[in-house]
Amino acid sequence: MKYQTELKEDILFIRLEGDLIASADTQGMIEDIDAMEGGKVLLCAVDLSNVRFMDSSGMGVLVSLLTKFRNRGGELVLIKPSDHIRKLLIVTKLNAIFTIAENDSFATQFLKESIY
Repeated sequence: MKYQTELKEDILFIRLEGDLIASADTQGMIEDIDAMEGGKVLLCAVDLSNVRFMDSSGMGVLVSLLTKFRNRGGELVLIKPSDHIRKLLIVTKLNAIFTIAENDSFATQFLKESIY
């Protein structure tokens, strides 16, 4: 799995590509995110549009990220998951805890409104 991060308008955008499964890459990503801005970033958008496959470990990564941001008093949103990822979220009932945005602008709007 590859990932890129970008801080834009006080929102951390994480863009994932490939398979979201247990690997050194996913652990490294979580550590990088923890270190960013000393944990002061409150809002996060995870772009899943280029994720082909996700297993239970990948779901655990998303839940872990959501927990980290909510524990800081922030929020996390998922951007444009594929049909396969959406079905997994529904089957596992994780669709009830994640907000799904169709694009960056909707994610930005939702996140900005979530903390005010």
